Amino acid sequence: MYQNRLFIKNIIQGSDTVYLIVGLGNPGKEYEHTRHNFGFIVIDQFAEKYQVSFQKKKFDGVYTSFFIGEEQVILLKPQRYMNLSGSVVKQFVDYFKIPLSHVLIVHDDLDLPFGHYRLRKNGSSGGHNGLKDIEKYLGTREYNRLKLGISKRQDMDTKDYVLGKFSKEELDQIHQMMDELLSILSDFVVMDMDRLMSRYNHKNCLKKEEL
Repeated sequence: MYQNRLFIKNIIQGSDTVYLIVGLGNPGKEYEHTRHNFGFIVIDQFAEKYQVSFQKKKFDGVYTSFFIGEEQVILLKPQRYMNLSGSVVKQFVDYFKIPLSHVLIVHDDLDLPFGHYRLRKNGSSGGHNGLKDIEKYLGTREYNRLKLGISKRQDMDTKDYVLGKFSKEELDQIHQMMDELLSILSDFVVMDMDRLMSRYNHKNCLKKEEL
């Protein structure tokens, strides 16, 4: 309890050691385990790894806070639906005075095959409504993201596809890759983005025999 109070005091004052990791998704039980909620799925598992829960609320987001070593971490799940995520992220960045180099957005990506991931320091939204809104509010494309592949379906409407639920087989595959994804989030807090990309982007996916 004392550590959490100290954490809030430090981030209000502004600290170069505060990190913000944001999982994107839609709130509500009807959206659980949907492709568009891949970011929520990963961020929930990361919170579980560090034995914290999303009990705090601020700026239309639920969040939690803890330490990795000496580094302070905020995990955030915006609650204004995917295409309105930007204002929530912007308010957290401004209120806690977090440099954009310390912000990581975790989100689904149609252009990557399922089971693949990619770390990026910048780039376009690729048509992702959550990223579009974040770019709008931050006023830049220069922010870090962890892209989680969900593949594309040419025979389905994109909205129906991303709001569709992962199959049991897909959830099992996500479970297989979760340890590596959580390692990426932990390492984001202790190494710069260039080193992080160099360490993980050459892996990029599960081994074929695991898929």
